[in-house]
Amino acid sequence: MKGIILAGGSGTRLYPSTNSVNKHLLAIYDKPMIYYPLSVLMLGGIREIMIISTPEDIGRFEEMLGDGSAFGIQIEYEVQREPKGIPQALTIAEEFIADDKVTLILADNIFFGHGFTTLFRKAIKNHRHATVFGYRVKDPERFGVVDFDHHQKVISIEEKPEHPKSDFAVTGLYIYDQQAVKLAKKLKPSKRGELEITDLNKQYLMRNQLDVELLGRGFTWMDAGTHESLFEATEFIRITQKRQGFKLACIEEIAYYLGYISKQALYEKGKAMEKNDYGQYLLEIADRKYTQQYWDSIEHHPMLGLVQNE
Repeated sequence: MKGIILAGGSGTRLYPSTNSVNKHLLAIYDKPMIYYPLSVLMLGGIREIMIISTPEDIGRFEEMLGDGSAFGIQIEYEVQREPKGIPQALTIAEEFIADDKVTLILADNIFFGHGFTTLFRKAIKNHRHATVFGYRVKDPERFGVVDFDHHQKVISIEEKPEHPKSDFAVTGLYIYDQQAVKLAKKLKPSKRGELEITDLNKQYLMRNQLDVELLGRGFTWMDAGTHESLFEATEFIRITQKRQGFKLACIEEIAYYLGYISKQALYEKGKAMEKNDYGQYLLEIADRKYTQQYWDSIEHHPMLGLVQNE
């Protein structure tokens, strides 16, 4: 399974903050926005990842994350010269995907919840053709909407319908089989001049090959694409971390618990940032004396889930 993070776009909804910087490099509380989707892919066990961004910004992502070896993963980079829609990411990454399956995530999407890793890994394991993730919202007309029967079989999927058939929005996380690139190439631009991810999902639905995984009450999904949602996401991360004592989307911590990097490497990363809370957190993890009770708690960590011994 390959992973793609789409971090392109012009970020006009966040002007003037994004006049000179890609929105996915903005901080959500104590870490860059890009850390959140990257952590999702890492927690899903995906180690080969491509980040797609604009010609102006791709170098900044590479400077920040390198080739991924510092986190025990492999990161490649590719340019999206014009924002022509989400499915374009699949065609840009055609050679990278090759004959593999792929998980595509939008770089401004944040997922959180006890058991999310379990759900995501099971979705990858049980994946057949195309899988979307549905999340209940109060204003579904603003999103792509998925409707399904009592057996959770997908009936329809629509983009920003005037009269939604359900209140489950399609999040910015998608799993596709080897057909994805071929189908994406056949899509026609919509009235706004972009390829629509809903149209790609409809192609799978027509073939009876579209599945949906529902994120229930215990989960949080946020799209940090506006000033308001960016603030809400920052406040959510701040409060959650302060009350529960662990950091969300700490990719160094995740890499360590997954066994991708050593305790010494974790310590060195913390030492390099020891003047701030993030670095001190890494040092605390590296210095812990582990007990079986602690490892048992890590197994059910809301952001780590089933990582132990996998």
